[in-house]
Amino acid sequence: MKSEFRIDRISEGDWPRLRELRLEMLADTPLAFLETLDSALREPEVEWRSRASRAAREGSLGLAAVDTSSGAWLGTMSAYLDGRGDAMLVSVYVTPAWRGATRGLTDALLDEIETWARAAVPEGGLRLHVHEDNPRARAFYTRRGYVETGETIPYPLDRTQNEVEMVLALS
Repeated sequence: MKSEFRIDRISEGDWPRLRELRLEMLADTPLAFLETLDSALREPEVEWRSRASRAAREGSLGLAAVDTSSGAWLGTMSAYLDGRGDAMLVSVYVTPAWRGATRGLTDALLDEIETWARAAVPEGGLRLHVHEDNPRARAFYTRRGYVETGETIPYPLDRTQNEVEMVLALS
């Protein structure tokens, strides 16, 4: 039987599943995120509740892809308004078994984020920062129409490495 998924908005009550998926993210692809697995493991419940509630605040959108048969979280994506007329894409992750264009999960999450961003900042862009050594993610965003701006920022966990800025024009 083929497993299906749905896209849900994250709320504060989802904090245990958010925490579980975040720990998986940090173990699977540590260079893609701005915290370490060790630091995330030390965070108290109040921090996880705050992260989950932040995903539902006005000016933010946090999504989870959920396996409809098991209820397991398969992936997540979030975005927020940056206060400068753009939206910023963050916390992008899909569990390894669900990656790839044929599964459609990553595209479904990004479709929802882009729809939200177009309504929120129709004349702006949807920006993201991706580690320079993450070719899989860079290829995905390029396939989706994102372009590298030429801007880089030092990767906060190792300032000898960079994150590459990419943007999708929303208009």
